[in-house]
Amino acid sequence: MTIKPTIYKFNLVLSDLNRDHYQNLNLTLALHPSETMERMVARLLACCINADPELKFTKGLSEVEEPDLWKVAMDEQIELWIDVGEPEPERIKKACRKANQVLVYSFNTKSDVWWEQSRQKFNQLPAKFYRIDWQGIQTIVSQIGRTTAMSVLITGESAFVTTESGECEVAWQQLE
Repeated sequence: MTIKPTIYKFNLVLSDLNRDHYQNLNLTLALHPSETMERMVARLLACCINADPELKFTKGLSEVEEPDLWKVAMDEQIELWIDVGEPEPERIKKACRKANQVLVYSFNTKSDVWWEQSRQKFNQLPAKFYRIDWQGIQTIVSQIGRTTAMSVLITGESAFVTTESGECEVAWQQLE
């Protein structure tokens, strides 16, 4: 018997002051049985940071040949590939061949070690790498339920997240 994913629904009001992008999103995210809540929240934040009407969640962990999020043009060209976590350099190298733009969002306590071990290989690739604050992600995890109303205000390299249960700031930085 296969374990099914857990479904989470977000009614999200997004205000991205960096890009003058304002959007109301009703998102349904599937938490894969092998995925942590922190990873799911990192996917949600990556979606907010790069919000675009054409940006879509993929099958994620269920399909290893796809990113966590992507933007695909009408001609099926991948315009944007977003991976969340600490992928291997070979995966990002393949992604760079397939997509016009590749972004990676690292988010956990091992991010520094992962980055230092792979930095030289990653710096040879036309991809951008970011680290999202682990404490901020954990705070959001503590504030969400299976159905959550959420407001996300993005300015600079920070997201100010408000839910019924509280609020927090989550920062990210580009890795170089």
